[in-house]
Amino acid sequence: MKKKEPVWLMIIRILLAGLFLFSSFTKAVDPVNFGITMNDYFVSFGMGFLHPLAQFAAVCAIACEFILGCMMLFRIKPLLTTWGYLLFMTFFFFLTLWLAVAEYLEVHGIHDFGVVKDCGCFGQAVKMSNMQTFLKNVVLIIPTIVVFIFRKRIPESRLGSWLQWFFIFLFALIAVVFQLHCIRHLPAIDFTDWKKGNDITSFIEQPAQKEVIFIYKNKADGQEVTLTQDELMTKEDDFYENFDYVDRKDKIIKDIVRAKIDGFNMLDENGADHAFELISKDNDQDLYVLYMHNLSETNLKGVEKAKKLAADCIEQGIDFVAISNSSEEEIAKFVEDNAIDFPVYHNPIDPVKGPFMVRDAVRSNPGIILFNKGVVVDKWAWRDFPATVHK
Repeated sequence: MKKKEPVWLMIIRILLAGLFLFSSFTKAVDPVNFGITMNDYFVSFGMGFLHPLAQFAAVCAIACEFILGCMMLFRIKPLLTTWGYLLFMTFFFFLTLWLAVAEYLEVHGIHDFGVVKDCGCFGQAVKMSNMQTFLKNVVLIIPTIVVFIFRKRIPESRLGSWLQWFFIFLFALIAVVFQLHCIRHLPAIDFTDWKKGNDITSFIEQPAQKEVIFIYKNKADGQEVTLTQDELMTKEDDFYENFDYVDRKDKIIKDIVRAKIDGFNMLDENGADHAFELISKDNDQDLYVLYMHNLSETNLKGVEKAKKLAADCIEQGIDFVAISNSSEEEIAKFVEDNAIDFPVYHNPIDPVKGPFMVRDAVRSNPGIILFNKGVVVDKWAWRDFPATVHK
């Protein structure tokens, strides 16, 4: 006689399956981001040497979560599935407990652990603090234990054993292929601040606007007059015969506007920042920006494709520039070695603390973003660079 699953157990099982599927989906649409999080974990635990394995570990972790979610939902190998859930949740229960405690000690100045601030359990779709993540796992560990205790009351799928293994393999294949597509191109769903249609001018510091005031003195009566630069340009030659220059003053007509998140600059070799000049609401011309956050890891095939697009832009009078977090010396050498004839600006950051705005803007190295009036019009991974300018 086929055993019947209690309704309350079925509800818990479906909810746990849904949670794992949702969690894996939010990370699978942007696996590069979770790879970055995995690397942050390695660095935090003193295992920075595992950096080359970070993306591989991220893909495997997301795939395992997706597989377990599907197995729980369709009652495939329930005894194996419930063991997987218990081990998965137990590991992350203690991991997030440590992260919450370590972050608390850091905040109160007791010790700096370099703890990861965002566990990335829901990618960038839902951001949670370490304490919130731990409390979430406190809640989730309870139904996980309940399902594990009553695992023998979950009826196994009617599919034969070999067919069940086939579906497990199929779930794995779907998870891996989907992630590889997002890695090779761009996230299926962009949860970043730099997604299409977003105005990113709030990330760029707007310098104070000044008006230059010139002071002249009448030679006849000694009376002083003040003139703006525009007013001075309208004066005839006889003005300078009757007035002597005294002084000039800078008058601030609009205060500086700080960036929402400090750290995005486009510095040239002289240290001048071109970010506000290029990416602003006043610039109604198309602007292509090539992002190469780490030149030592930049794909040179992508650079060659970018050079062809840049040549087309230059021919049509469209701005094309690049930005990198690498040092000015590395940029100069890269420009020379690759015969680059467009500006490559420097965005200085702390290599550990960031902020990693250039790296996070586009999940490709290199990648291109098209701006107009400070708004993201389009973006491409290097494999998908357009052959000609955007129409």
